Amino acid sequence: MLNLASLLTDSARRRPDKDALRLGPLATTYAELDDLSARTAALLRSRGVKPGDSVAIALPNLPEFGAIYYGILRAGAVVVPLNVLLKRGEVAFHLKDSGAKLVFGTVAFLDELTAGAAEAGADFIAVPLPVGDPGEHTPLPDLVREHEPLTELTPRSPVDPAVLLYTSGTTGKPKGATLTHDNLLWNAFVSANKVVQMTPDDVVVGALPLFHAFGQSVGMNAALLSGATLSLLPRFEAEGALDIIEQGGATIFLGVPTMYTALLHAESAPKRDLSKLRLCVSGGAAIAVEILRAFEDQFGARILEGYGLSESSPVASFNHQDRPSKPGSIGTPIWGVEMKAVGDDGHEVPSGEPGEIWIRGHNVMAGYHNRPDATAETLTEDGWLKTGDVATVDEDGFFFIVDRKKDMIIRGGYNVYPRELEEVLHEHPAVAECAVLGIPHAELGEEVAAAVVLKPGASAGPDELRAFVKERVAAYKYPRVVRIVDELPKGATGKILKREIELTADEPAAAPQA
Repeated sequence: MLNLASLLTDSARRRPDKDALRLGPLATTYAELDDLSARTAALLRSRGVKPGDSVAIALPNLPEFGAIYYGILRAGAVVVPLNVLLKRGEVAFHLKDSGAKLVFGTVAFLDELTAGAAEAGADFIAVPLPVGDPGEHTPLPDLVREHEPLTELTPRSPVDPAVLLYTSGTTGKPKGATLTHDNLLWNAFVSANKVVQMTPDDVVVGALPLFHAFGQSVGMNAALLSGATLSLLPRFEAEGALDIIEQGGATIFLGVPTMYTALLHAESAPKRDLSKLRLCVSGGAAIAVEILRAFEDQFGARILEGYGLSESSPVASFNHQDRPSKPGSIGTPIWGVEMKAVGDDGHEVPSGEPGEIWIRGHNVMAGYHNRPDATAETLTEDGWLKTGDVATVDEDGFFFIVDRKKDMIIRGGYNVYPRELEEVLHEHPAVAECAVLGIPHAELGEEVAAAVVLKPGASAGPDELRAFVKERVAAYKYPRVVRIVDELPKGATGKILKREIELTADEPAAAPQA
């Protein structure tokens, strides 16, 4: 029997007075974080939460996230992390689908969260934000402190769900990837000890959202397992990250490519003393080789690029510290994980030929929550996860992403799923057909664009359609580029051929009508 929360309790036992989490001048020690998580577990028990129940968190990177996350696990419940930018309908769907009885959320997004929770029939617990100086911040509401700590961990099986991470794929409605205690403990262990090689002396910049797989597994779980310090940045901003590196003595930075671009171009960067930074990790999207090289030259720290997805907990491959990296490559499989490139016939392709990445190992999810059909489409009977990403493998076993079999767009490190937006666009009374796709963008990697055909006699402009979608989805999702067209290219079966739609980020929003 085991529990993912043991990575916190074990470190708290070894290093009770060491800083576990920092937020500006505020520090939360391992002993304090352990106590807060134990009191949160007691609060959950008092609210009727039982082992196996789901509890959601909708918080930015604050110390509360860690206390609540491990408190939920400590009580034997399942964590459902939610993006704080979700709108009420999206919140309601996630809560209903996961069966979450409670949701912890910040007052900064009170309207959307309370409305979504009410629609789903879930209780809402508000968590205060820092007021003014972060030093004035109260770690958790008095509501939590009133409870006697639940000191023991609720025993869980290695295959019991620990976290439900929602991902849409290309099938429309989000699906909850069921990650077990075993999945996440192994991923944290391998990330910390084999890939990043964290030590208790490390200070990790916590700029990646903790409600995403990358920040949660490689950031929080790996850092706390190692006894390191995670210095939180609630919202990424280059100068704030540089402050943590220079003034906070950060040694490790975890980020997506857009963050590295921002740091590289930050006005104060050349004047900073960033000598303590020893290692950077990049994921979420491919980082341009020129950005990687320029960053390493200016900052004097190596960037290790890796690959993974929510369904793989998330880390699957990396460029490893103990061997040369290959710029542009996502590296080789991590310890305990197999990867191969597979052709349409289901057989592994020869070196240098493109094939779909399949993954097998301790990191592969148990399946999609309450979605047996989707699980069967994604997981093979012998345990391989079909990723939908296409890559080549060189003679040294390094993987190079060449395309995405799925239509998923990665905008600034955030996953955007076209079908979800197409469904929203179709709700507009003037829309007859539409196609959402990603287009190249110099800073974000990809921008979200939509080509729209209107119904005969209907009238709607790009600004109206853009606003219509913006009101219904998280801010990072809606299409910035909207083009009204006469027709969409289609194949013989009537399928829209997105590859033949030509849109650019700097073109006029609306094309002239014929």
